[in-house]
Amino acid sequence: MGKIAGRQHLIFDADDTLWENNIYFEEAFEQFCAYLNHSSLTPDEIRAILDEIEIVNNQIHGYGAVNFGRNLSQCYLRLAERAVEEHDLAKVTAFAHEILVREVELMEGVAETLPFLAERHELTMFTKGETKEQNRKIDLSGLRPLFAHCAVVKEKNREAYLDLARVRGFDAARTWMIGNSPKSDINPALEAGLGAVYVPHERTWTLERQELRDDTGRLVVLRKFSDLLEWF
Repeated sequence: MGKIAGRQHLIFDADDTLWENNIYFEEAFEQFCAYLNHSSLTPDEIRAILDEIEIVNNQIHGYGAVNFGRNLSQCYLRLAERAVEEHDLAKVTAFAHEILVREVELMEGVAETLPFLAERHELTMFTKGETKEQNRKIDLSGLRPLFAHCAVVKEKNREAYLDLARVRGFDAARTWMIGNSPKSDINPALEAGLGAVYVPHERTWTLERQELRDDTGRLVVLRKFSDLLEWF
């Protein structure tokens, strides 16, 4: 597969594709582990228990820092080796809520690459999470003017991509999803009949990791964001 000719519909993930995100959740988790100070469980073992809590709660409450704070509180209640006070829960919740005021740090190559792509193709931003929280990051990023459409959804699965393509009138043969998450960006887009471009992030959230499944021959794997210019 060589350089793709003609005007395309390029759909971009936001968190950990356009800007850093998971590193802030990891920092909050490290603070949580230090505060919990468990006598026997390692951070990896604590993470596994938190993952179980998040898998359940994400289906009910969705994603984002506020919901992460709820998950940390539940994890603390389950694992604390001392009597839990209100100030303990307020403390661990605050670790997550601090993420809400973090600056938006664009990934390397994004600021230089997107304007060139926007000149030649129609760009869409497609991100999952809490609507207000995600829109805040979109605005702070300064990238919104480059996109013809920005959408925040609760979950990014095959049906979500089919709905987006239908509502926006995308021709699947000329539509590509670009992101770092096999679970939310790559595999469901391919299942929906779209092309997909995988831009790995070394610290992708554990619950977003999955084996890439390409049964269509429309998967492109890049080393870095700026490599998009070689394809589009």
